[in-house]
Amino acid sequence: MNEKGLSEKEIFSYLEDAKSEDTNYHRVLSSMCTHPHKIAIEANRLFIEANLGDLGLFFGAHRLEKEVVRMLGKLLHAPSTDIPSGDSCESSVCGYLTTGGTESNIQAVRGMKNLVTAGKKGFEGIPNVIIPESAHFSFDKVADMMGIEVRRAALDSEFRVDLASVEELINQNTIGLVGIAGNTEFGQIDPIDKLSEIALENEIFLHVDAAFGGFVIPFLEKPHPFDFEVPGVTSIAIDPHKMGLSTIPSGALLFRSPSFLDSLKVSTPYLTTKAQFTLTGTRSGASAAATYAVMKYLGYEGYRKNVQHCMQLTSKMVTEARKAGFEPLIEPVMNVVALKVPNPDLVRIQLLKRFGWNVSITRTPRALRLVLMPHNSPEDIDAFLEDLKKVTAEI
Repeated sequence: MNEKGLSEKEIFSYLEDAKSEDTNYHRVLSSMCTHPHKIAIEANRLFIEANLGDLGLFFGAHRLEKEVVRMLGKLLHAPSTDIPSGDSCESSVCGYLTTGGTESNIQAVRGMKNLVTAGKKGFEGIPNVIIPESAHFSFDKVADMMGIEVRRAALDSEFRVDLASVEELINQNTIGLVGIAGNTEFGQIDPIDKLSEIALENEIFLHVDAAFGGFVIPFLEKPHPFDFEVPGVTSIAIDPHKMGLSTIPSGALLFRSPSFLDSLKVSTPYLTTKAQFTLTGTRSGASAAATYAVMKYLGYEGYRKNVQHCMQLTSKMVTEARKAGFEPLIEPVMNVVALKVPNPDLVRIQLLKRFGWNVSITRTPRALRLVLMPHNSPEDIDAFLEDLKKVTAEI
């Protein structure tokens, strides 16, 4: 830090220079985030100093958070119960806003562990959670932080979790299952209804990671069962800062039962509230305001149009890619396409180096991973495929 303060002109000159080093979304086909809606940006600015870690000081921001949780509960078919309204429960749903899917997944598994081990003198062996091989890397953090064994179930030919593999991995130390509703690499949706049957039969929890799919699946022409309508689902992660068009960081974690929140409770004697249920202490009220604003502004109709736009782009990408000789690994379920190309790692490098396209690669099998987001256009797809043909022809 300098001895004397700099002028605003100097500071913003430096900031603008730093901003120029960031990638513009214009040629990004690899990210599950996008430009936030303008109304979310303005709402974020209005509540920039609000701290949801000390709820008693920021009643308005907390009211917005509870309203967002209520709206998300309705979107995800949270069951109607007679639970009292409280700091983290609003009418029929319990939950809170997180920094994103990673925090939500950590807290969901933490809740499983706390509920299973509560009242027991000790656990016979190391608790384990069964996840698909396609699960997000945040579950590696879960294992590291909580001393939980993460068991990975195989995938079927369509890159959904293989149910037989899940059942084979369950033992007396299994505390829960994880299903993915819109996995990161393929945009595939696990058979959540079948996982629910397995979870109920074995009396274990089922967490659904819908960080990406939560704002996509409900607005598809033929939605897949993935939320609280499925009886065995006990918790759901959903990220408004992805297809929800809110500002970063804006995630959410919802529970079927208030008992989950109780298992996460930590005493906070010197704050305006007696306890917290969250992983982080200080939490942004700005993200609550941004999410509230964009959800209210767009409504179901606006989100339906948003998803339709992205699915139309997805359909165009697959159709035009096939004409150019590139087949998808699977027929896209959501707005994610995995294309078979020769030497995908080299293709990715050349697309970025020569034409500025940001794409990514799936792990197994190797393929170009493309995410079609609201910032993309039909013209982007035409330009990308022309550049892809040039690169692959040379390779």
